[in-house]
Amino acid sequence: MSEPIRFYHQGAVRELRGAAPTRTVLQHLREDLHCTGTKEGCAEGDCGACTVVLGELHADGQVALKTVNACIALVPTLDGKALFTVEDVQQADGSLHPVQQAMVECHGSQCGFCTPGFVMSLWAMYVNGAENPTRAEIDAALSGNLCRCTGYRPIIAAAARMGQLPHAGFDRVRLAQALGALQRGATFTYEAGGQCFHAPRTLDELSALRAAKPAATLLAGATDVGLWVTKQFRALGDIIYLGRVEALKQITESGGMLDIGAGATLEEAYRALSERYPAQLTQMWQRFASLPVRNAGTLGGNVANGSPIGDSMPWLIALGAQVVLGGAAGQRVLALEDLYLGYQRKDLRPGEFVQALRVPLPRAQVRFRTYKLAKRFDQDISAVCAAFALTFDGDLIAGARIAFGGMAATPKRAGQAEAALRGQPWSEAVLHAAMAALARDYAPLSDMRASSAYRMQAAQNLLRRFWLETRLDAPLAASAVNAFA
Repeated sequence: MSEPIRFYHQGAVRELRGAAPTRTVLQHLREDLHCTGTKEGCAEGDCGACTVVLGELHADGQVALKTVNACIALVPTLDGKALFTVEDVQQADGSLHPVQQAMVECHGSQCGFCTPGFVMSLWAMYVNGAENPTRAEIDAALSGNLCRCTGYRPIIAAAARMGQLPHAGFDRVRLAQALGALQRGATFTYEAGGQCFHAPRTLDELSALRAAKPAATLLAGATDVGLWVTKQFRALGDIIYLGRVEALKQITESGGMLDIGAGATLEEAYRALSERYPAQLTQMWQRFASLPVRNAGTLGGNVANGSPIGDSMPWLIALGAQVVLGGAAGQRVLALEDLYLGYQRKDLRPGEFVQALRVPLPRAQVRFRTYKLAKRFDQDISAVCAAFALTFDGDLIAGARIAFGGMAATPKRAGQAEAALRGQPWSEAVLHAAMAALARDYAPLSDMRASSAYRMQAAQNLLRRFWLETRLDAPLAASAVNAFA
């Protein structure tokens, strides 16, 4: 039986029926609710003109407020959540919010098209407690917003100014109470135009749905599936939404492994991973897409998508991560590299889904690094993504795991280079042998991001950088080899 979509917006609960399950939040805002402050720009989560803030009630009763891209978020995923747009920021007495006032005072708007998105990114920072943010916090918050008029200087000045203005409160308790009344205890089913959207609550419900509808589209953060709709105009058929399965959001540690549920967002997953691998993964966390994309997308979705240019898979493979596949028939555990059979082909049986990832925790004898090469610091697709993990027994390399993205049709290990390293001292001569072997491991393509020759040279140079950072004799500090350090 179809139920209406229920969400909290502008101080009231809204119920929605009849909208296509693939209708975007941006379309609903602009065309149905006539909230036109939120702008339509790129339709792929890249420019930030459509930035809104979602409020979600967590299992512990706390409300999380986070920026997302309305242009690729699908309306049924709003069920049980709160939606805030630039129309909601103005204070009850009609005065500007400190974020808005700071943008005015610092001349942070010119044409104004991108301004609502910037305001929402700054508002999210403000209500989450960063009223006086550091420059690093400002840069992270604005990583998903593009400005072509004033440039970022006055907008950054506004971010620094907003905390100096009279404080504006936000009632999280009232919001938590409103969201509490919207939560469902079982699978939410919404139907319109012959298309069904299912949002199970438990793994058992998910497994049963997946078994009954093996051809249904699995939807997590919609940071990729949303583009199937907005850019490729694909029909998704029935949809199974993973975002309400609490068990898929858990991140736990046991037996020397960090278990990350497939529904944990990229932001949550990378935060937990960076706590364990601060020197190795913090910059990858910062450079992976943008904050609104990381707030919506999931690490499990990145792995399940299996893109040859996905930035998570190379370092996960290098560390020896495992993927847990769930389904009505039970669990199956694979080495992550064994999941990928070819371009967009995965070892997933009918009725199976990615349930979790198991990532080995740091080990004293393992030297690990991962590097991303792209034209921009953040929110850019890699030309080459490299990951290296060497296990040492004294001065000799006992084990080697090397993986690259952007070099083949799938994220792929470098078997020839690994063989050149195993059993050898970590010397410059051995390094050169491994660099030469990379040319036998890969035959990269040329495309708009990089030529084949550039990719190969870059891959070899990244292996050299890894040697410079991890060699036994006088390793170089990150500041000596990293332009961003």
